[in-house]
Amino acid sequence: MDIGKINVEELQRKLAEANATWEAEETHLSLLTSQEQQNWLGLTPPTNAPSITEIELKIPSILESIQTETLGAVNLPPVFDLRNINGKNFVTSIKNQKDCGSCVSFGTIATVEASLRMQHNDPNLQVDFSEAHLFFCHGQAEGRNCSTGWWPQSAYEALKTKGVVDESCYPYDEGLTKKDCSGLCTDSNNRLTKIKNYTELTGNPAKIKEWLSTKGPVSAAIIVYQDFLSYRKGVYKHVTGNQVGGHCISIVGYDDSQGCWICKNSWNNTWGEQGFFRIAYGECGIDHWCNHGVDTI
Repeated sequence: MDIGKINVEELQRKLAEANATWEAEETHLSLLTSQEQQNWLGLTPPTNAPSITEIELKIPSILESIQTETLGAVNLPPVFDLRNINGKNFVTSIKNQKDCGSCVSFGTIATVEASLRMQHNDPNLQVDFSEAHLFFCHGQAEGRNCSTGWWPQSAYEALKTKGVVDESCYPYDEGLTKKDCSGLCTDSNNRLTKIKNYTELTGNPAKIKEWLSTKGPVSAAIIVYQDFLSYRKGVYKHVTGNQVGGHCISIVGYDDSQGCWICKNSWNNTWGEQGFFRIAYGECGIDHWCNHGVDTI
């Protein structure tokens, strides 16, 4: 059996033995080989950023302090969810990156889209930006592709200096087919949106919570282990399995009573909690590896 494929029954047994706070099921990712699983990720740190291995080694020594600091953030609501602010949902729909290492494009654009809705105080604002434009045009200009992945700070710089078009100008499925910038619509220069700035929030969970509750979502980098691919529901904590790689997602809320972040993923709405997941504070580098918020758009 390929090392990537997951025996879900064995995983469920280990979760029960560990009194885990989450449940597993067979998913479209758990059935894949190791290489195929990596294709669904795509976060690649540059040489001047901590590597996946460095973050992995660091987590055990700081986990308790991160959790204490996160729970100790005062003058903030104990629960906050951008999907339900007085009954209003500011988060855009779940998307599907498919088997291409473009997660950085999805995680950053998810953050930009919901931030724009928050800035306009309009949960119904029609906003759908092109992950294909960001990844297959701007990312490719930096030598990035489905196999190499990308880094969030580079994506935000592109969003700030070059901008991104709407989804209909360059649909993601067309980008996956062409894997270059040739699918861009002819009037793309008239359809660009740029962010004015973005803010580094890495390693400051109290600031991340404050940003979420006042400005909008925060993009994050996480280490993905094999067991996470089988996530069904609950508050995820790594229990078993090999490291698969780095992944970029968008934090859209938190819950102190459960000690977790609420996150938006890009693996379709059939995975996890209708495309979302909850993960414990400090887990897998979620709040101390690579976190950014979008200031103004």
